Amino acid sequence: MSFIQEFKAFAMRGNVVDMAVGIIIGGAFGKIVSSLVADVIMPPIGLLLGGVDFSDIKIVLKDAVTDAAGKAIPAVSINIGTFINMIIDFVIVAFAIFAMIKLMNKLKRKEEAAPAVPPPPPAQEVLLSEIRDILKTKKA
Repeated sequence: MSFIQEFKAFAMRGNVVDMAVGIIIGGAFGKIVSSLVADVIMPPIGLLLGGVDFSDIKIVLKDAVTDAAGKAIPAVSINIGTFINMIIDFVIVAFAIFAMIKLMNKLKRKEEAAPAVPPPPPAQEVLLSEIRDILKTKKA
């Protein structure tokens, strides 16, 4: 088997494809949650705290300066607000994943607890049962 055929067989196995789909959906979900935190949740919280934009909260270690050649040297700062946004982002993602897994486990338990319906008997067995019942009635 050639290298390409082996790779194709590996890549097309169910669990690899499922994992790839999960990673892609997870990345998209992360972007949605980041937007939710930055654009929907944090502005009202900042407004309640007196118009504070969390992404603007930072500790400036060194101000921006312009050197003798006229080149701008950017400020050096610790971006606490961005860190706060990322913590909230993480908490929301972790909670959503927890809720999803909890729901999936609950559905799985219900599925396992449901009584298994036995498969119908094969046609031969049904026919033999009917013959047996007919013979019983003829004997009587």
